[in-house]
Amino acid sequence: MINEWCSHLPDQDQPSLRSRLRDRNSDANVSSALWELYLHEMLLGSGCTVEIEPGIGTRGTNPDFLVTREGQQFVVEAKWTVQRLDGTVSNKQLPPVLIDAIDGVPSPNFFVSYRIHQTGSGTPSQRRLKTGLERWLASLDPDQVIADEAPLPKHTWQEAGWSLSFEAIPRSPDRRGDPTSRTIGFYPPMTWFNDESDQVLDAVKEKGGKYGDLALPFIVAVGRAGAFPEDEDVESALYGTSVEYVRNSTPTFGRQPDGYWTATYDHAHRRVSGVLTVNNPAPWTWTKHTPVLWHSSDPRSLPALVLPTWATAQVIDAHVEHQPPTCPIYTALGLPEHWPIGVPFPRHRRSNAS
Repeated sequence: MINEWCSHLPDQDQPSLRSRLRDRNSDANVSSALWELYLHEMLLGSGCTVEIEPGIGTRGTNPDFLVTREGQQFVVEAKWTVQRLDGTVSNKQLPPVLIDAIDGVPSPNFFVSYRIHQTGSGTPSQRRLKTGLERWLASLDPDQVIADEAPLPKHTWQEAGWSLSFEAIPRSPDRRGDPTSRTIGFYPPMTWFNDESDQVLDAVKEKGGKYGDLALPFIVAVGRAGAFPEDEDVESALYGTSVEYVRNSTPTFGRQPDGYWTATYDHAHRRVSGVLTVNNPAPWTWTKHTPVLWHSSDPRSLPALVLPTWATAQVIDAHVEHQPPTCPIYTALGLPEHWPIGVPFPRHRRSNAS
């Protein structure tokens, strides 16, 4: 199927995309190439003609697709995004050798928890870390810590650009005395993923003004790879955070000026007519996830053409109204409704030797 879709590209554009699909060093490069291939095939299957990287715009760079359908033209720019691990200090990890060093400190009377405040570029001395922790833990009395009902004892360690703090947590009396038991009782809390509204907002900001004035409706197509992609995140990114006001006991709803089209500063965001999103697009989900076109709420934006396989969303009186597509997406992709077909992991029975 992928080979067939590649064959629908112009001959001069096939080698570069095939090279990206075969890139063993970058999953992002493969995923973005698949996303562009999906968009190209979906546009063709919707009755459009597609010109790749047309020479339009006022900034010397070319968008991905110039699309023509029934005499109307619009521009599509593809952007693949991945929801990443949160980049805060709390999610930095200790090198395994340091975790082993902490766990190797004899601590028959206490568990320890640790928190990372700063990470260094190198690996500090394990011996000095263990010696300092062992000396500190040996100075503590677990029964006294329990009796004091005070905050747990803390110890700060700094070396080679690293800064860690430790807390000593008394073991229960029946669990004490075993010097071989693990020392780390609690690991740092983690916020695993970045805010998905930022994921969409950053993508549209990056692409929205890249080509200058195109003089045509301009759609940024964002493939969203994430753990739990929600429409509310896209709403906040594009139209602003929803808020409720109460005046004279009557609630009214509005939007904060923190969305792509609702920011109050002077910008060229009106050039983006709409944002097309698909959640977790991949070869095994292409027929399952419906594209959604989010219309610009800026009255100065050129109106975007809506294809039959796209659902739509637009803001009316601060509320987002959704409309379903008139055709399912598989009809534009040339794939069966229940794609992929066949048994996912067939088991082949071995024949008994006679």
